[in-house]
Amino acid sequence: MSRTDTDNTGAGTGLLAGKTILVTGVITDASIAFHIAKHCQLHGAKVILTAFGRPSLVKAISKRLPERPPVVELDVQSDEDLVALADRVREHTGSLDGVVHSIGFAPPSCLGDPFLDAPWKDVAVALEVSAYSYASLAKAVRPLLNPGASIIGLDFDPRFSMPFYNWMSVAKNALEAVNRYVARELGPDRVRSNLIAAGPIKTLAAKAIAGDALGPGGELDQMQGEWARRAPLGWNVEDPTAVATTAVALLSDLMAATTGTVVYADGGAGTVSFSEQGQ
Repeated sequence: MSRTDTDNTGAGTGLLAGKTILVTGVITDASIAFHIAKHCQLHGAKVILTAFGRPSLVKAISKRLPERPPVVELDVQSDEDLVALADRVREHTGSLDGVVHSIGFAPPSCLGDPFLDAPWKDVAVALEVSAYSYASLAKAVRPLLNPGASIIGLDFDPRFSMPFYNWMSVAKNALEAVNRYVARELGPDRVRSNLIAAGPIKTLAAKAIAGDALGPGGELDQMQGEWARRAPLGWNVEDPTAVATTAVALLSDLMAATTGTVVYADGGAGTVSFSEQGQ
């Protein structure tokens, strides 16, 4: 940790000084959500984590953050958990200034070929967990949100069909639409809603999505290598820092007029056409 980082931690300074941020989706210390939580703390925020299924695991991982945050349980498919979320958060803070939605899941049938064979019952799960949950989370925390608060979610550029991503890409398209409606709904409360379209990062979620495509020379490996070649700024699949600091910017007051949009943190790969590959 640098001297600057140390000075920011809990010192009441930084872009997020005085703010309280709820972060979902921490599974391991390689999770993008973990790094967002870390950088939020380094920029002066108080962080609260949510845990799905195994709160003891998230509590253990939370010890690796600069400051150990409280952990509350949340299953976004549970109406009971969603109704109880505000009260669970109130045990640690009276209000929130930011929320990070880092939640996504699709059953194996929705990932990999053949796309047309995925049954609706599995597709419905992918859409509920990966897209609808953004709206249900926003509704659950709405009573806690201060004017000027910011909700952000994690996206992965769904504009193109991509090997093995299949119905998760469809879910990300749905997530982008949900984001626009959440922004419209919460705008009168002076609450912003935006997504970050991140480049590929080697995380547990990426491994779960890739399945058999994972491994040396597999489709995931090829896609990550191609991303680095296409990105004008380059791309390091091992380093989520750029995504985490983009999250800090969106959660801060610096982007107070930005809502309902997708901010790309992908090295610029999304701006380069496929016809330019290899040039």
